[in-house]
Amino acid sequence: MLVTAAVGRAIRLAGTRAGTQRNAQIGATVMPIAGKYRGGVLVLPGGKPASTARSHPLQLTNQRIDWLARSLRRRPRSGVPVRRVQYQVRGWNRAELDALEDAEIALASMREHFDAAKMVVVGHSMGGRVAAHLSASGDVGAVVALAPWWPRDDADLIPNTCRLLVMHGTADTWTDPHSSYRQTLRARDRGVDAQWMPIEGAGRDFLRQWPRWHRLTAQFAASQLSERLREA
Repeated sequence: MLVTAAVGRAIRLAGTRAGTQRNAQIGATVMPIAGKYRGGVLVLPGGKPASTARSHPLQLTNQRIDWLARSLRRRPRSGVPVRRVQYQVRGWNRAELDALEDAEIALASMREHFDAAKMVVVGHSMGGRVAAHLSASGDVGAVVALAPWWPRDDADLIPNTCRLLVMHGTADTWTDPHSSYRQTLRARDRGVDAQWMPIEGAGRDFLRQWPRWHRLTAQFAASQLSERLREA
């Protein structure tokens, strides 16, 4: 049986909040789902962690995440839909949390086709923070946090029903690998199936050992989907 997920045409969202017109573009491609894996992957790009001021609406591009999304589409070679979110504005923007709201909209559309255990969220930098907050609802089966921006206790939001893989470059000076390590251990202590994977000498970008970033992310996502299929 084929199931289709809306992941490719741009979805235009309009609304108002605090007197500001919301116009977001969330893009991807429509593809059939078949084969042994029945699940979806949501890819969340990073942002500018230090940003607190709202900026004009934009499509935040991230070439590293584009490469990763393409790699994920190929590597669980089974028609698994991969949706890459494009945020409407730059930064975390507390208390509006624009990035989180955009990701919640994309996740809700994927929930129409899959149960929570069959969805994997992959987040880079600020995307890793968004992924942790998304998982708090229990609607995510697994999270891959790549060089996550976890300045406080964001990983404490990840429930023990959600698997976790954290990869961080040991030379990262933009986001803190020590914080990621501590929070991963704390998640493990409270029962989360959490793995820590340091990438020696790598910074925030995926340029150093990029095949390893991609391969481990794809393998983790494939293992999550195949395990949940066996349990079904």
